[in-house]
Amino acid sequence: MYSRNIFITVLPVAMHLSLFTFVISAAATTWDPGADYRQRFIWPGKPPNSENTSILPENMMQGDHPVAGKPISVISNVARPTMTVYPPKGANSGAAIVVFPGGGYRKLAIDLEGTEVCDWLTAKGITCVLLKYRVPDSGCHWDPELKRHVVPKIFTALQDAQRTVGLLRFEAIKWKIDPKKIGVIGFSAGGHLVASLSTNYKQHIYPDIDAADGRV
Repeated sequence: MYSRNIFITVLPVAMHLSLFTFVISAAATTWDPGADYRQRFIWPGKPPNSENTSILPENMMQGDHPVAGKPISVISNVARPTMTVYPPKGANSGAAIVVFPGGGYRKLAIDLEGTEVCDWLTAKGITCVLLKYRVPDSGCHWDPELKRHVVPKIFTALQDAQRTVGLLRFEAIKWKIDPKKIGVIGFSAGGHLVASLSTNYKQHIYPDIDAADGRV
């Protein structure tokens, strides 16, 4: 369950604990946050409702339309969601924000709406957590083949978001943050995910699996 003290930010634009020691090797993913950061799976084993996840291999490519003269890195077919923690630069404010990249619940704009946002937040003394949530079809989306909007039976992206906030609260001492000062920020589909998280804070939409899910 989640308490009401979550700090919500929406941008609508186009543990030293042995329980969580699973870390991704460089060969297991298409995206590498860099040598200074560690990417980790948020679920110990298969995520809930994995049968609804794409079986295609994860893939990262460059977007067709550069922004501010720079290409956009886009990730597709995410089956094992991950979180990457970016520590604050300079004085630590004690606050933390989880970043949800956009992409229409089809792909993830991992740099433009992910790592670049983390660079901005950490420069202000805020711990940043970049969530690589499941795609495609993990939330309401436009289906190009059916030519209509589709609402999936299971909102798996929201499961990933709830799990990540719970993990961050559970590991608050490790990351030197205040568990009552955890916010979320998202772009496009990520903004929709922020709104969904803020209205589904009383109960997880998946069965609790460990101590992190009991964090309020």
